[in-house]
Order: sequence, then structure tokens, then C-alpha cells
Amino acid sequence: MTDRDGIFAGDDPFAITRDWLAEATKEELNDANAMSLSTVDASGMPNARVVLLKDIEDGAFVFYTNYGSAKAHELDFAGKAAFVIHWKSLRRQVRARGLITREDGEKADAYYASRSLKSRLGAWASNQSQPLESRDALERALQEATEKHGDDPARPPYWGGFRLVPLELEFWADGDARLHNRFQWRRATVDAKWEITRLNP
Repeated sequence: MTDRDGIFAGDDPFAITRDWLAEATKEELNDANAMSLSTVDASGMPNARVVLLKDIEDGAFVFYTNYGSAKAHELDFAGKAAFVIHWKSLRRQVRARGLITREDGEKADAYYASRSLKSRLGAWASNQSQPLESRDALERALQEATEKHGDDPARPPYWGGFRLVPLELEFWADGDARLHNRFQWRRATVDAKWEITRLNP
């Protein structure tokens, strides 16, 4: 790939993503780590929502949610997912498709403990994705969680992380006259070597 230089250079797609995210963090007004996560349910119906990317490991992308949520059920069912992160300020995006596993150990505990107290208590109060009688009912649940768990709540057993290990990544940057630059990284298995291909815009 003689022309894969500049912002596309490097042999580690996770390092490239970290670099792009670091740039975006300086430019985006809000939530540079926001990504659109796509899943599929048991009937084959697709679903999408915005979640926050919380960690880029050496081989995976990590985000957190309530395990009772619709997204968690779909992730557990399929074991696969996709996401796209689009930074309007940089005119770039990263797409990924891959395999899903849970992050339900010490890393999940540490991330939960790093959240604001209100967010930690909110995880106890919300029965995510389930019908809600009213806003007042949610606020009562929050008050009850506060009284029960105090100012140092433990991570709920139904709340934790997911790790997406990609089999495919695409790095995209805006180009003049819509002649965008796209590089696709693909591998057959998580242990295989990446194959990198420049794609037409």
C-alpha cells in the first residue's frame, strides 16, 4: 500500500483509531466517542442506537450497558455486531464489524466506579428498555436506589460491558469532489493477519 500514508499510515488499526479519536476529542463539541451500534434480533430485524465507546484495547472496542436492555439481548443472541463512528469536525469515520463477548469482570467494576454517583445510581434505578409508567416512577426508583445503595453503590449484576473484536474495519476520510479515501482491513479470524484494500469511494 504505497499510498496508505498520512492519517492512514500504520500497521495497527486500533492505534489508528485511537489517534483519530484523540484528534476528534479536541474538535467535536460533544461525545467524540459516540458510535452508532447495529445489532439484529432473533427474527432478523436490525436495530441501531448511539452508545459511547469507552475503551480501545489492543484488540477490541469496549462499551457498557444494562444486560437487560434490548441491545444486550441482541448482542448475546447474535454474538456479532457492527458500529460506525462519524466525526463531522474531521470529516472522517471508522466502521467495524465483528464478534461480541461480555466484559463482566474487574474492568467493568473499574469503569462503573469511575462514573458519576448519579450515573451509578441511575443504573440501579432504570429497568432499561422496559415499559415505564411515568417520569415520576423513574424518579421514585432513583430515590429508592439512593436510599438503598448510598454514596458508594456496587456495580449491579445486570450491568456491564461488551467487547467487539473486529473481523473488518474501514477507515474513511472525505475527499474532494466526493472522491473519498477508504481503506478496508479484513481478516478471516481474530488470529489471522489483516488484509488491507483501498476501496473506491
